[in-house]
Amino acid sequence: MTTTARATSPVRPSTRSKPSLPRLLAGVQPDAPLSLEEHFARYGGVPWQGPPRRGMSPLITMIDASGLRGRGGGAFPTGRKLRTVAAGRGRPVVVANGTEGEPASFKDKLLLAAVPHLVLDGAALAAEAIGADEVVVAIDRCARASLRATAHAIGTRQRARLDPVPFRLVETPSRYVAGEESALVAFVDGKPAQPTAVPPRPYERGIGGRPTLVQNVETLAHIALVARYGPDWFRELGTEDEPGSTLVTVSGAVARPGVCEVRLGARLSDALAGAGGPTCDLAAVLVGGYYGSWLPADALDVPLTNAALRARGAGLGCGVLYAFPAGHCGVAASARILHYLAGESAGQCGPCTFGLRAVADTMQKIADGRHDANDLQRLDRWLNEIPGRGACSYPDGVVRFAASALQVFGTEIARHGERGRCLSGDPPPMPLPDPRVAAGGWR
Repeated sequence: MTTTARATSPVRPSTRSKPSLPRLLAGVQPDAPLSLEEHFARYGGVPWQGPPRRGMSPLITMIDASGLRGRGGGAFPTGRKLRTVAAGRGRPVVVANGTEGEPASFKDKLLLAAVPHLVLDGAALAAEAIGADEVVVAIDRCARASLRATAHAIGTRQRARLDPVPFRLVETPSRYVAGEESALVAFVDGKPAQPTAVPPRPYERGIGGRPTLVQNVETLAHIALVARYGPDWFRELGTEDEPGSTLVTVSGAVARPGVCEVRLGARLSDALAGAGGPTCDLAAVLVGGYYGSWLPADALDVPLTNAALRARGAGLGCGVLYAFPAGHCGVAASARILHYLAGESAGQCGPCTFGLRAVADTMQKIADGRHDANDLQRLDRWLNEIPGRGACSYPDGVVRFAASALQVFGTEIARHGERGRCLSGDPPPMPLPDPRVAAGGWR
């Protein structure tokens, strides 16, 4: 999968009436990461802000004004998160989260493989702003191109004595939930990479018992640009409540699958057009990845903001958009994904260990045309009983995905019940990792 961005002009503050894209992806070549010299030629030097003044960090003030929200899935206000960690007890730690466990997402891998210095700039600036004395860069152990480029970039910066804090590169397990912030903090601390909803949260007591800022790598790259060009520049794109641009991984039935940069507030159809547009009629679009929701094909005019998507029962999540072609069985595709998600459970509680497997098995019965009314009633009951009962929030997202499949592919489910099967073809090969990769466990 490749990026659709091929611009070569440097990113600079806009002096025109119409702001332009790309920003993060300007000049990106996935197989040729920018060197430190090329990075500085494109973006200029790191705009160090210095220590907080009268208890306020200039950078955090800028991030607050920019309206930047996290790009890892939670969409939490970045400035508020920085300020909360800075106010904690003890010397903070920064974690650049590049684990990207979502199988259909490639945006973070692309940033780390192509423009690692932009991510490292943002991490170092965040560390300066909150008074951290260490940055941990966490990357999936199977993302070899990202690991190579980032390790080389860290070495280059260390030799240049560029950053006020040291960087430490950590390779994480290839498991879906290993990138959840509590799981990631646990792993860096030498424990299994398993998530928990039990306090304290990482921002209170994380790595080594210290306040820990866990921030997605795309968010850190945006921080590096806001620090250079200011909040007004950042707000030239997007909406008032959700400003800026965001990266989306577009795949499925589109002409040029890849990573695209779009302004927040653009229509879903605009994002698909950025990947060359649909190659056939669509039955649905999966928004937010396998932890996200299906939307019907008639929802292509919905704006890409969390507020607008929430009104449709969805969310941007990790920025995945999968165009599902008409004429293929969405029920079977959903069953495959649910089996994968059930297998990625950390096995810490009954709702996850047994509930998700039961949901996946029942969806498979529907796909095979072996179900009856009792199966549908049980599935509906489980989808209402599981949320909020797990040891972490993982089962909630899986249940949300399953519920959206029942709603969007309801006509197909009825056909399965009437004929024992639907008339659609087998589902396309949606991205799923080799099960042997995850066999290494949580360490």
